[in-house]
Amino acid sequence: MFQAVTKTLSVTSTSPVCRGILLGIRHYCKKTPTKLRVSEALSGADLGANVKVQGWVRSVRPQKANVFLHVNDGSSLQPLQVITGAELSDPSLTFGSAVEVTGILKKSPHKKQPVELEADQINVIGECNPVDFPFKIKERHGLEYIRQFPHLRCRTNAFSSLLRIRSEATTAIHSYFKENDFVQIHTPIITSNDCEGAGELFQVEPSGPDIVEDEYFFSVPTFLTVSGQLHLEVISGAFSRVYTFGPTFRAENSQSRRHLAEFYMVEAEISFTQSIEDLTKVMEDMFKSATEHVLAHCVEDVDLFHKHVTPGHRDTVDAMMKSSFPVITYTEAVDILNRSSEKFTFPTDWGCDLKTEHEKYLVKHCGNTPVFVTDYPYDLKPFYARDNQDHPERTAAAVDLLVPGVGELCGGSLREERLDLLSARLEEAGLEDIYSWYLDLRRFGSVPHGGFGLGFERYLQCILGVDNIKDVIPFPRFSHSCLL
Repeated sequence: MFQAVTKTLSVTSTSPVCRGILLGIRHYCKKTPTKLRVSEALSGADLGANVKVQGWVRSVRPQKANVFLHVNDGSSLQPLQVITGAELSDPSLTFGSAVEVTGILKKSPHKKQPVELEADQINVIGECNPVDFPFKIKERHGLEYIRQFPHLRCRTNAFSSLLRIRSEATTAIHSYFKENDFVQIHTPIITSNDCEGAGELFQVEPSGPDIVEDEYFFSVPTFLTVSGQLHLEVISGAFSRVYTFGPTFRAENSQSRRHLAEFYMVEAEISFTQSIEDLTKVMEDMFKSATEHVLAHCVEDVDLFHKHVTPGHRDTVDAMMKSSFPVITYTEAVDILNRSSEKFTFPTDWGCDLKTEHEKYLVKHCGNTPVFVTDYPYDLKPFYARDNQDHPERTAAAVDLLVPGVGELCGGSLREERLDLLSARLEEAGLEDIYSWYLDLRRFGSVPHGGFGLGFERYLQCILGVDNIKDVIPFPRFSHSCLL
């Protein structure tokens, strides 16, 4: 019907009214552009189609007859090349500006790019002054420089790659636990427990005109959580495999490249186990499964780090993936340290807490591959770690996973399930009343169990080779930093 009307009007009608009707019909019949992400456009699935792409300009190259743009929307490391006539050039079309581009998606004649968008319309949605913008179009900025601009660094290639990798690694970890029948538990962020016993806590207090001084909102002092472990232990009394993945907080007054006040932890708890090997198997399998997923799904983003940010680190990652992680005891570790010619800042006597310098040396000694260290001195571990009563020295059934470039990545232990031993240790520490509920877990249907925690940011440092932990989290929180 529309074809017949159009034909009749185009042949017989010359009045302005009829011409207006004809243009309206043609506009009505014109197909609406298909909205695509840049990654979808680059796949070439809609070649020849009229498409719309929205994103930010990464480069502008004007020529006499044409203008070439690179546009990205965060869905891919590679931008989409846009080509248009010089008549669509606009002074506000600059590096960093936000645009909406409509045109035909075509196969590109250049080998370095599969497709290009031949634009017939470009709208500048948000202007950007390239002179004031801290990132320059032809400069490769280092991580230390872009760290100065936490509100803008997601615009850079390096940090946008990091965020895609972080997202994919999160998916990979959740997938691993789902495939292995773990139940995800949302543990609380506000708690009255100091799981680690180090006292590095952020206290939570309400504010407002109706708040009564010297009264606790929750009846007891409360803090931001340092670990979800104790709450996972509660749930492990009814579920044999549980995990949590969320933010944790440490009020450690440090601005070093290793510390954050807010970071993410992956924590798991397994019931009906009396073996450290059950924990090390899950740690190693999760590490390899997540890394394999990231390497397969973030090829270009990982390559950016391994080629330009941390050249040569890919060999280390490949070696980690191919090797079985060796296991040594704490006593063997101290012996290795004492026999080395390395000059350590901190002492290496039996009973000392292993420092980062010790951990990194042990990793190198074991072939620069991840290594498990087990059976730490009992007094070094928190109250919940199981007593190895059959050992000559008094040790705990605890384990750390040390990895190249980072040191400790995971820490875990079998939990003390014997009521008499746990009660005696809590009484010795003056904590029996505070943790009476924890003792109840041992009174009613208790089973041998254990678990571990993995620092997610340290994991990203490990697989990417990034030196500063502040470069692997979107918004780093640390002492004396300015928050957004």
